[in-house]
Amino acid sequence: VKDYKLTYYTPDYETKDTDILAAFRVTPQPGVPPEEAGAAVAAESSTGTWTSVWTDGLTSLDRYKGRCYHIESVVGEEDQYIAYVAYPLDLFEEGSVTNMFTSIVGNVFGFKALRALRLEDLRIPTSYSKTFQGPPHGIQVERDKLNKYGRPLLGCTIKPKLGLSAKNYGRAVYECLRGGLDFTKDDENVNSQPFMRWRDRFLFCAEALFKAQSETG
Repeated sequence: VKDYKLTYYTPDYETKDTDILAAFRVTPQPGVPPEEAGAAVAAESSTGTWTSVWTDGLTSLDRYKGRCYHIESVVGEEDQYIAYVAYPLDLFEEGSVTNMFTSIVGNVFGFKALRALRLEDLRIPTSYSKTFQGPPHGIQVERDKLNKYGRPLLGCTIKPKLGLSAKNYGRAVYECLRGGLDFTKDDENVNSQPFMRWRDRFLFCAEALFKAQSETG
């Protein structure tokens, strides 16, 4: 295992308001010091690699690296520690949750210096959270589109979640809407499986929607 402690363990580092701060529960492999394990997490989730390469000299790794700035034991647990890691914002694309989590909870979880690793907490600075656009509109627009006010909007997930044909799926959607629900949704397992292709499901659901709408107004 490469020695990351000298570069990525920085107990004197003072965190900045613009840093993304992560708290990892770390269980090192036998013989690996907790400081080295925390430094390895910081390295592998930022600029570290398993060996030195000449292209390291083409950038400022010190500017972009993650830093393990504090380690503490987990009370009541043997060989478990909380490693606190600070990441500079320049490591992450603005407005991309995918990029942020791919870096912080990506392949570092398979790092051989660690027996176990879990992300316990994450602090995202305001300057970064403001780059996320969020929903295009709020609940009021939904109510205006549905012309439903003064009560909760009611919906359900079609069941069974797998196995229905597209025609029977559309039939279930019709019965739900005809019975008074405002919307239905696909289960997360539903995609475009052989028994119910996406296009067929779309057509039968559209037919169900227009039929229920014409009958209920």
